[in-house]
Amino acid sequence: MTQRAATTRETTRPPGAQRERKTQTMRTQLTIQELEAFVAVAETLNFRAAAARCCVSQPALSHTIASAEAKLGTRLFDRNTRRVELTSSGRELLPIARRIVFELRDSLSDLSEFVAGRKGRFAIASLPALAASILPRPMHAFLQSHPGVSIALQSVSAADVLNMVLEGTAHIGVSSLPPGDAGAADSPFHFIPFIEDKLVLICAEHDELARRASVSWEVFTERPTIANGPASSLRPLVDRVFADKRLAIEPRYESMNLSVTAGMVAAGLGISVLPTLGRHLINPEGLAFLPLVDPVVSRNIGVITRKGRSLTGPARAFIQAFLADHGVALGAGEPQPAPPAYFSPPGNDLMNLSTLSTSSLKNAENLSMP
Repeated sequence: MTQRAATTRETTRPPGAQRERKTQTMRTQLTIQELEAFVAVAETLNFRAAAARCCVSQPALSHTIASAEAKLGTRLFDRNTRRVELTSSGRELLPIARRIVFELRDSLSDLSEFVAGRKGRFAIASLPALAASILPRPMHAFLQSHPGVSIALQSVSAADVLNMVLEGTAHIGVSSLPPGDAGAADSPFHFIPFIEDKLVLICAEHDELARRASVSWEVFTERPTIANGPASSLRPLVDRVFADKRLAIEPRYESMNLSVTAGMVAAGLGISVLPTLGRHLINPEGLAFLPLVDPVVSRNIGVITRKGRSLTGPARAFIQAFLADHGVALGAGEPQPAPPAYFSPPGNDLMNLSTLSTSSLKNAENLSMP
């Protein structure tokens, strides 16, 4: 009778308590080795490549994945002899596992830096144009003075920059923020602007437009438009100009890559918008570049970090050196969101920083973002 009563009490436990106990069990049972193995397979979708990455044999890796799946009570991958795919449970686990693995490695790196001094690693997520034009020289100078530091630079879209900083897979982002986000009090990001990147029109060199000194935005009603992809930092700026000027523009084409866009324009398929810094990424042959006016539009490029997440010593030092290299003086006090000044008056140079408020930027020593 006592055993039956105990069984009854166990089976009538509230569902919420059962779920909580199950979650706690799952969390405590998975090991870091299993999470690392899972991330390796999820990112390569190849057990052989993942095994090489983890420095284990393929059977050992398969055993580790099978162990994780058994503990979770669900399959993480659908696999056969030809391909490997994440299941819905695997897709749900991936960002969690990445964050756990990243934060563990980051913590160990911080400990090593504390013990050894001036050592560590940090990751930068950057727009491709900035990774190619702005970052290499200051990175080289920084690493010359910090030989024990390593930097991982990833060239990704604007949307991915924000996601990586938000998830913690990148310590620093170098990009622009969507219109309105930089000034929002509830934004999860600190944004320190350091440069204005003007938008220009690109057309084929044989186009009649190429003979003009500048063009207005109304020109997009006269030519087929090649739009930037939705993940581009340019797309919301361009769409906002069209909306403000009440221009009903239906793009004929859409391109996710500036080099592809440039090739399409050079072939005479249409015209497009390019950031000035984007010229480092394309072949200018067969192209003409014209200032866009009425209005002149720029995107604010800045350093992005996540609020509430501490930066490593090397990351803080790099931000300080990088901003100083671009003439941004750091002052005491709390950082303020960048003004949403994407529209610049005619005559502003690419490197004009006069419109950027720097008096209230946080001192680099305090960039731990508490």
